[in-house]
Amino acid sequence: MKSKIFPKRKKKMGMDNRRSKIGNGFVIFLLLLLGAFMAFPLYYTVIQSLKPSEELFQFPPRLYVLRPTGEHYTELLQLMSNMWVPFSRYLFNTLFVTFAGTIFHVLFAGMAAYPLAKHKFPGRDFLFAVILLGLMFVGQVTFLPTYIIISKLGMLNTYWAYIAPSVGASLGLFLMKQFIEQLPDSLLEAARIDGASEWRTCFKIVFPNIKPAVLTVFIFQFVNIWNGLSKELVYDEQLKVVKVALEQISASNAYARMGSGMAGSVLLMIPPIVIFILMQRNVVETMTCAGLKE
Repeated sequence: MKSKIFPKRKKKMGMDNRRSKIGNGFVIFLLLLLGAFMAFPLYYTVIQSLKPSEELFQFPPRLYVLRPTGEHYTELLQLMSNMWVPFSRYLFNTLFVTFAGTIFHVLFAGMAAYPLAKHKFPGRDFLFAVILLGLMFVGQVTFLPTYIIISKLGMLNTYWAYIAPSVGASLGLFLMKQFIEQLPDSLLEAARIDGASEWRTCFKIVFPNIKPAVLTVFIFQFVNIWNGLSKELVYDEQLKVVKVALEQISASNAYARMGSGMAGSVLLMIPPIVIFILMQRNVVETMTCAGLKE
């Protein structure tokens, strides 16, 4: 009986495997198609930055380069060297503001997510609902109240005008709360039994065990600040960032400097892409745990 039954089961399993391969192939095809669609703007920006001037303004535009050149990058470097404020100053401002805003956001998001995830207090659900509501609004919608608050606090035209609005972003708090909920309560209770305070528990127990979430929030916030620094809150040229400096270079003669503008866009894309590539594994792990409940 066994010799008759098992061959049939093996044949059936083989048919299921064939169906699985077709399904997997279809899913992979869709993912490749979606990936190509999302990567196309990056590819097109790089291609445009390598085109000579006679190819840059062709219509319809080509999706490839006949005679690639680096003249736009050379021109961009020359324009940077001739600015009355050294380009190194813009670069320092950008790096300082981006890293400071990202680090402050990670710390405050983690400290706020810990009690929301592991403590019960009146109004907790309401606060979390407000945080979720904040995910629905983009920065352009909240710019006017942000400007008024920064002005009332006397932070206009300072580094804090860049840093302060980025500290209270909702996405990082949401991701950290969802990840902290996966930590076993017994781990935190053991720390309290050993006499650890809430501060010590947060920084010595919680933060080391949510490293993937911390790195994921770091990536997201770094990219958001790097690409979203507003020039309306700071008008002192000594405090402006690289993005604003490149926009000023392109805007001074938009037609003649379109290639230089594309080259500047490529340079601005490099740091976020590098950081994401180095930490992408943590992003996948965090997103896997973000929707789970204990």
